[in-house]
Amino acid sequence: MRIHVPKDWELKESAATPEKAYLGRTRRDFLRTAGLGLAGGFLLNRPASAATGGFPDTRNPKYSGDGLKITPLNEIESYNNFYEFGMDKGDPKDNANDGWKPEPWSVEIGGLAGNPGKWDVEDLLTKMGGIEQRVYRFRCVEAWSMVIPWDGFPLAKLVQFAQPQANAHFIKLTSFMDPKHAVGQRDASFPWPYVEGLEIHEAMNELAFIATGIYGKPIPNQDGAPLRLVTPWKYGFKGIKSIVKIEFTEKMPRNTWQILAPAEYGFLANVNPMHDHPRWSQASERVIGGGFFAGRQKTLMFNGYEAQVAGLYKGIDLDKFF
Repeated sequence: MRIHVPKDWELKESAATPEKAYLGRTRRDFLRTAGLGLAGGFLLNRPASAATGGFPDTRNPKYSGDGLKITPLNEIESYNNFYEFGMDKGDPKDNANDGWKPEPWSVEIGGLAGNPGKWDVEDLLTKMGGIEQRVYRFRCVEAWSMVIPWDGFPLAKLVQFAQPQANAHFIKLTSFMDPKHAVGQRDASFPWPYVEGLEIHEAMNELAFIATGIYGKPIPNQDGAPLRLVTPWKYGFKGIKSIVKIEFTEKMPRNTWQILAPAEYGFLANVNPMHDHPRWSQASERVIGGGFFAGRQKTLMFNGYEAQVAGLYKGIDLDKFF
């Protein structure tokens, strides 16, 4: 008889999913009080997606999610942050599917790359050798969490394909710019387009992933079609959506939230229950689906992936460098 011994990053079956409201003040409130309100309302929902190559794929047994209760697809599709399409959790599902077409789509690789160029997303998937599925925990900086079955490929493959030069120490990722369809981008007070970054050794970690799908199908528009960064040991805002450019740089790029609120959001963005956000605690989290009055769950260091990533930050004061 097979006996399953739960790992420290696994959720209890009782700590399941969906939820319609988040309890507490969020970055949405910060933007409003800072005068960064975004335009846009609830429009018709016409789902669309891109990067269709590689399906059906198979789940990587190393990241099978044993012991984790996966968040229902409808919650993943309807409860997220994608400020390009509105500030409320439900806005992206409506606004990202009202005329915005993430296909055809191309990705530019440049900067200190030995193999620069621009590739159609489907061609790029072929060069990456196809896709696989991985189940990861997801932790938002707003202190809520999900468990998501992502489809895609290891970021390390893309780094190797790009052939970064010896003095390339960072990766800068840039999202799309389309204010005609992305209603949030009509607000000039926000530094569009959205930018994120990683250190090269973080990008080469086994967990770093480029998602092209969720639940075995192409990733929905509102979740970042057709390419989204997934780094499960970091807060969700690190997971830049709808990537159009990947540059290799010598100096650390400033990410969007660093520019907006440097005292609140750092470059590393590692999940750390011992380093609170200035306006709320990070010691616990609400599991989406637990219900409005459900209790909170303890947040794990590096979101439960300490064994895989702690070595990346040996000797670094993670309270100072957050």
